[in-house]
Amino acid sequence: MGKKDMTETEKAICHAVQFDIPLIPRPFEKLANEIGVSEGFFIQKVQEFLDKGYIRRFGAALRHRKAGVTANGMGVWKVPEEDRESTGNIMASFKEVTHCYERPSFPGWDYNLFTMIHGKTKEDCFEIAGRISEATGITEYKLLFSSREFKKESMVYF
Repeated sequence: MGKKDMTETEKAICHAVQFDIPLIPRPFEKLANEIGVSEGFFIQKVQEFLDKGYIRRFGAALRHRKAGVTANGMGVWKVPEEDRESTGNIMASFKEVTHCYERPSFPGWDYNLFTMIHGKTKEDCFEIAGRISEATGITEYKLLFSSREFKKESMVYF
């Protein structure tokens, strides 16, 4: 089933679960009522979408700045090609790393593994990067910190 095969009701259910779930005892009942379906039908469709892989997962987005996690350093790492998979797996295993990607390098930019490291302070991020370096043996890296955020939002499909 693709976007064209979905009913308007199914699209509405997908739309509803793309945003914050209400913090109330029966959030799916409220969302279902807004669409005009029963809570049971709503939950059944969401489960169907999960089973079919249309919805990958439900998660909570922590508002990290409000929780005291104010530093986010993008670690850029120079990793030999033959070590990228094993090194990437080690880097990804750190609880402070939320994203770990391999990307191509370019002339003048030899960094090919990228990690998003979260800490309370920039110093925390540097300490975590040091532990990652020690665990992987990768010593050529930099930490990049954002100076300004222009946009940050989740993708909305329907």
